[in-house]
Amino acid sequence: MVVPRLPDFLAAHPDLEVDIVLDDRVIDLVSEGIDIALRMGELSDSAAVARKIATGRRSVVATPAYLDKHGIPQVPADIATHQAIVYTQLGNNWTFRRDGTEASVAVSGRVRFTAAEGIRAAVKADMGLAVSSDWMFWPELQSGEVLRVLEEWTLPDIDLWSVFPTGRLASAKARAFADFVERSSAQTIGPAPTAVGASAT
Repeated sequence: MVVPRLPDFLAAHPDLEVDIVLDDRVIDLVSEGIDIALRMGELSDSAAVARKIATGRRSVVATPAYLDKHGIPQVPADIATHQAIVYTQLGNNWTFRRDGTEASVAVSGRVRFTAAEGIRAAVKADMGLAVSSDWMFWPELQSGEVLRVLEEWTLPDIDLWSVFPTGRLASAKARAFADFVERSSAQTIGPAPTAVGASAT
């Protein structure tokens, strides 16, 4: 969601140049010279200078081609018979809720990824089911290239945070970028499960 809208940010700030670092690891912003990071989920550093930007929905997604071949799961337990595309930061257990009932499924799959972009590519290659924020697949969900399954069940939402280097005030350019991402997220449906660092000069 961020990259396709970067032309708008650059047009509004013609004096800025932006370096984007895509990495799902938690990196040291000061040593890497990064002005702002976007991080997903719970923050591991309670002392971090952070601001919540958005809360996004997670769904189980797959392509029509995969579902035509392997069938559509009707209840969470059905996922155990499917190929799961596993994001290592989420682990092998997917927990669903519906009407006060909780169902946890131990998933199995032949492919695991440490980066969210790998999940996106594998889903689009018809390799299996994946848990993803709706944000990551928003264009494909709108076009029907990717479908949600088990929509009557919910997965835990995920928060998106802007994180600034500890020990110094956020710069005006970092605050402007955080505002831009917040406005952009409001135009879609939630954050993608990836980390982004940006430095602007």
